Amino acid sequence: MTKNNIKELSIQVNLNGLSFCILNRTSNTVELLKTIDFKSKLTPFDVLNRLKTELSSNTEFSDEFDSVLVIHQNELSTLVPKALYDDNLKADYLKFNSKILKTDLIAEDEITVNDSINVYVPYVNINNYIFETFGEFVYKHATSIFINSVLQHKHSEKHSEVYINVTHNAIELIVTVHGRLQLINVFDYTTKEDFIYYVLFVFEQLKLDAETTLIHLSGNIDKDGELYNVLYTYVRHIDVVKFTSSYHFNNSIDSDGLHRHYLILNSF
Repeated sequence: MTKNNIKELSIQVNLNGLSFCILNRTSNTVELLKTIDFKSKLTPFDVLNRLKTELSSNTEFSDEFDSVLVIHQNELSTLVPKALYDDNLKADYLKFNSKILKTDLIAEDEITVNDSINVYVPYVNINNYIFETFGEFVYKHATSIFINSVLQHKHSEKHSEVYINVTHNAIELIVTVHGRLQLINVFDYTTKEDFIYYVLFVFEQLKLDAETTLIHLSGNIDKDGELYNVLYTYVRHIDVVKFTSSYHFNNSIDSDGLHRHYLILNSF
């Protein structure tokens, strides 16, 4: 008996929200694309309860999935060149720029596009629940997907480029030079002043020219929003990314807002 539909599920988890995407590989159609924003930053325990409620109350998630991916989105990660990586030193790599506990599980993603290892702390309670619910699954860090998607694009041969993915309380920021990764960092922000401070700090430290450097924006940002406006006050060239793929999208999905789902759409 031949299976009619091959479906894949991606779930993006951070302490400020959840995102879900279901891709039907057979019809090449994104059947579900949904984001839930929490009003405040929750604990991993509370996020798990929200995830349980969402998965149990929607019939879309009762389908049989051929693969399930969980994307952990937090600031607890660091990049190590593969040539220098030692699996026994994972905690040492992280402790220099992240506050970790002795009990934390430390995982790693291999990023083949630039021969690096992304070391990070996943939400273990989320992983345990996903395994209980769906069986075997894959998990990755959000910055691994971000780096991979950025470095596969065609880049300027003359200038540096900046990529910023925005969430409600943090930005993931990448700088490339001639298509090679120069910087990846995550900055927490509360106000638009925090947001622009970190962007301009990166420009200053890397001696980027605000008049010529192109910024590519994705995530929770729009051209009529305060973050975009404050950024345009200081930087001349800004581009809100357009997600391009061969996927079809259900009519209920807003095709003009796909940049908001940049990471999860690039997870397949």
